[in-house]
Amino acid sequence: MRSFTRVAIISLSVVAAFIVSCGVIDSISSRPPKEEKIVSDFRAHRASYERVRTMLSEDKGVTSVADFGVERYESLDWKIPPDDRMPIKRYQEYLALLKEIGSMRVDQGGDPFEVAFGYWGSGWGGDTRHLNVCWLEHEPTNTVASLDAFYRTEKPRRDSYVHIDGNWYIWADW
Repeated sequence: MRSFTRVAIISLSVVAAFIVSCGVIDSISSRPPKEEKIVSDFRAHRASYERVRTMLSEDKGVTSVADFGVERYESLDWKIPPDDRMPIKRYQEYLALLKEIGSMRVDQGGDPFEVAFGYWGSGWGGDTRHLNVCWLEHEPTNTVASLDAFYRTEKPRRDSYVHIDGNWYIWADW
């Protein structure tokens, strides 16, 4: 009976240590990148950001592009090209540029024209946090001086933008 108790205690200790380790890893990996890193990455790949923005403005009806497909206004379902409206080479160019940028996906809205590159996200369900690099046709009213200033605001926070350069911004929510 003593050996059973000892095995049970050791097993429970191992499970508890595993759960604590997973929590620590999740806590570290779910921290958003620093503003300086986002801006530095943007500057290093600005030409690619601009190319994708131009492509989206040319590809009428496309709302989103990701490695799992293309979404269009009229259908709102994802299709992986080739289809009758996007050649495979065009889709592959999008994917190569997104990979170079380090973006998960790109989305665009029509009027006014806006483009958002998924840069970072963490969470699940109603508690998901995002950071996007965006191009906006007009300056947003809800800007903050920095991401640090955004993080210091009281929760629930209002979606906010941090200016990078020209029409480019970092968008943050949560």
